[in-house]
Amino acid sequence: MTEHRVHFDATVEFTNGGRLTAEGFRIDLPSPEADAALVGRLFVQHLGLALVRRTDIRNLRVVEEQHRGTRGIETAGAEATAAQTSVPRFVELSHVIREGLVTYQGLPAPVFTPHLTREQSISKYAEGTQFALDLITMIGNTGTYLDSPFHRYEKGADLAGLPLETLVDLPAEVFHLQDSLDRGIPASVFSDRDLAGRAVLLHTGWDRHFGQPAYAHDAPFLTEEGARYLVEQGVLLVGIDSLNLDDAEPTSGGARPAHSELLAAGVHVVEHLTGLAALPPTGSLFTATPPRIERFGTFPVRAFAKLP
Repeated sequence: MTEHRVHFDATVEFTNGGRLTAEGFRIDLPSPEADAALVGRLFVQHLGLALVRRTDIRNLRVVEEQHRGTRGIETAGAEATAAQTSVPRFVELSHVIREGLVTYQGLPAPVFTPHLTREQSISKYAEGTQFALDLITMIGNTGTYLDSPFHRYEKGADLAGLPLETLVDLPAEVFHLQDSLDRGIPASVFSDRDLAGRAVLLHTGWDRHFGQPAYAHDAPFLTEEGARYLVEQGVLLVGIDSLNLDDAEPTSGGARPAHSELLAAGVHVVEHLTGLAALPPTGSLFTATPPRIERFGTFPVRAFAKLP
């Protein structure tokens, strides 16, 4: 279903004095039909303003654009989806792992080796029965993968120690940041939502470069203050469709504050996601499960979301 947003300028006057002015503001719309009265009501509702005397909406322009999470609009969208179908729809959020895949420059690519070919298996099984057994040599940081606390901290929980309730069917809050003007994602981006017990997924659009040289340079990342805020809010998992949750440029000096903050608090990290553009801001359920491997901190996952 095509979604719409409205761009506009606004001035709000309050009954007890004072005014609020906004230029180039954008909010979601329930339909492409919008006038100044509707936009004014949605604007006030989204910001949670009280004691409003008058709202002046100017330069109104409706565009086809993905919803970003305006208060009240996502609920209407979820209801419309539920009315259309009761069958869950799954969205793939993982990159395909193939031999020779370069996920992160400087790390080895996976190598596939046959242990038993189908031809070799003919002599081992009944007539007409064949199997193939293969080996894969692969670093844990391949494709779309999950970082457990053990990845950063020796005494942190390893992959075998992660509770399923922190990995499966997590209510997801998706932040669509693909048109952000800054590489670093600040804490202020998250302040309009309740994030406790949820997976926070950062859609930067950087996955469009995956597997190409451009993927390794100037990638978006989560700031230290942003990571600290998410820990304070009680999130269970943070995912991003970029090269690294931290700033991986040489100018960062190798610091990894976002990983350090989140993994110290037991918050899982999923990197190199893809397909987040297909998810609504709220209402989906996120799953990313690695194998149960002891004394191992990072491994590829099959990440996906379930929509209503």
